[in-house]
Amino acid sequence: MVSNGPSVAFREGADIRLGGMTPPRSVLTLGRETELVRADGRPTPEFRASLRRIPNLRNAATIAALYGQTLLVLWLAVALGWWAWPIAFLLMGRAHAQFAALMHEAAHRLLFSNRRANDLVGRWLLGYPGWVSTDAYRRVHMAHHRREFGPDEPDLPLYQGYPVGRASLRRKLLRDLTGRTGLRLLRAQFSGLRQRDRRARRTAASILAVQGALFAISIALGQPLVYPVLWFLPFLTVWRVINRLRSIAEHGGLEASDDRRVTTHCIASQALWFRFLVGPYMLGYHLVHHVDAGVPFRSLPRYHRALIESGYISEGYAYRSYPQLWRALAADPA
Repeated sequence: MVSNGPSVAFREGADIRLGGMTPPRSVLTLGRETELVRADGRPTPEFRASLRRIPNLRNAATIAALYGQTLLVLWLAVALGWWAWPIAFLLMGRAHAQFAALMHEAAHRLLFSNRRANDLVGRWLLGYPGWVSTDAYRRVHMAHHRREFGPDEPDLPLYQGYPVGRASLRRKLLRDLTGRTGLRLLRAQFSGLRQRDRRARRTAASILAVQGALFAISIALGQPLVYPVLWFLPFLTVWRVINRLRSIAEHGGLEASDDRRVTTHCIASQALWFRFLVGPYMLGYHLVHHVDAGVPFRSLPRYHRALIESGYISEGYAYRSYPQLWRALAADPA
């Protein structure tokens, strides 16, 4: 279990509290060098080449399966009647998490080895349906990977100030669940329609066109409520809760460091319920993703096991479960 570190850093010129959950240095000893990884966690060249292979056909099948299960949930909701809609509503929040996870893979150009195919699918089949500009996301997300908690960190508002106390975390989740967070982010995103940058205007228009097409299909099939109730509203509510819970479990309360164990939380094992509801497509293996951001999602569990075997991920450093980490994130700040 990770205990709170002794130091809390404040970013210069701003009231931003970082490092409230930094692990103690005593649990951050170097691992031993093995045939697969070095002492600092980086994979050896041979292992790295094996990890970085992109399974194009399997990824294409994964995208097809995502669309298939999404359409199946919507069809069942309509076929079974009103009592099935609350269940479908929650499952469609999960569907947004799945679209976002695969979009994230495309943003790293790890979905398909062909760059053009990767970007085309990442934009039109994964990003735009989920209200995301994949290219804009890539730009800010790469800043996140270059220097977590650095001057260009785009997600600092999600990570700062932890532990925050239960009341504060409840307020944040309530804002997410009631759609206030999602509406605020959408307003900021679509300010791009008024920008001088032609690319930003074109991307915002493309997202709106895709959403309009989805709504039009819903109407044409005689189910005009399916799009707003089972696609747009879960995006504004359930997905925002999922995104916050996952995000704070990745970096909440940590701080900038060259050691990725100081910038990124680690959970020893990924429970099936978490992989199903919150962290699909291996998103929970976030530490190894930051140690080497060029490893496709299917290879992350293998890399994670290699780091445990080397001692780079130790029992004293990793949390046992997500509930344990969320309780620590919600603890009263010292």
